[in-house]
Amino acid sequence: MTTVYQYVPHHRTEDRVSGRAHGPVKVHDQLPKDTAWQRVNAKIGLKITVLVGTMLCGYIFAIIAFISLPSAIKSHNLTIIVAWISSNFLQLILLPVIIVGQNIQAKAADKRAEDTYKDADAVLHEAMKIQEHLLAQDKVLETLSETFRARPA
Repeated sequence: MTTVYQYVPHHRTEDRVSGRAHGPVKVHDQLPKDTAWQRVNAKIGLKITVLVGTMLCGYIFAIIAFISLPSAIKSHNLTIIVAWISSNFLQLILLPVIIVGQNIQAKAADKRAEDTYKDADAVLHEAMKIQEHLLAQDKVLETLSETFRARPA
């Protein structure tokens, strides 16, 4: 059979079919695996981030900030009051709240990556079925072409 078209799969397709490909990269996959110190530092940093990145921690920080509010107000000094608002209140409260938001966004990004990966995998399998269908059609067309050529005019 003469082929009109030679299908050459993309290297990513070959990786998926052969099992060499892996799923989407997640945040956990980015933790260092090099040295013991890097692993320890990453684990400590992650635990602190998880602890500070809670609304409970935000509430505790708010209580701590409000403890110093009366002395800031008693000073009657605008600079001290502004400093209390910016350094004590905003920084203490916004830190855990922002981390909570970042954690939610990271989970959503991981979910999107997983869904995109599954969609791409489905598209790959559909494309492979289309290739099989086209090859089957090529065989039928070749048979019809040979039959047509063999007929006397």
